[in-house]
Amino acid sequence: MAVIEELIRTENGAISFGNYALASKSKVENFEFSGDLYKVKTFKEITKLEKNGMFVYESVPGTAVHQLQATDTGVAFEVEGTEDAQITLELEDEAEYQVFVDDVNVGQMKTNLGGKLNLSVELNEGTPVSVKIEKTAE
Repeated sequence: MAVIEELIRTENGAISFGNYALASKSKVENFEFSGDLYKVKTFKEITKLEKNGMFVYESVPGTAVHQLQATDTGVAFEVEGTEDAQITLELEDEAEYQVFVDDVNVGQMKTNLGGKLNLSVELNEGTPVSVKIEKTAE
């Protein structure tokens, strides 16, 4: 896998976005997918995705995200970058989620009042890491 040269695109019913190789900020606005409008801002220091003006994803430093699929019960994607990344996702407020990185259960995490979930992912350039976050039963 590699960076997303066009910054955002659809693939197999999901979206892929981000280019951690860019030296300066680049963005694409009003990218339509499944009736929603997406905006991506990306470069080597940060990658950020918004859906209909609302926060979805952010990584520091920048990353490339492949096949992002979000449902009512969680989110799944593959991510790659040049170094370890801090990822923030917008999920349901004050909910518990099970987090899997490369199919390894790394534990349960709870979102804050605003629905933000933060996790760190170890990355090596050219090697995508799968991330799956599933809401736990209440």
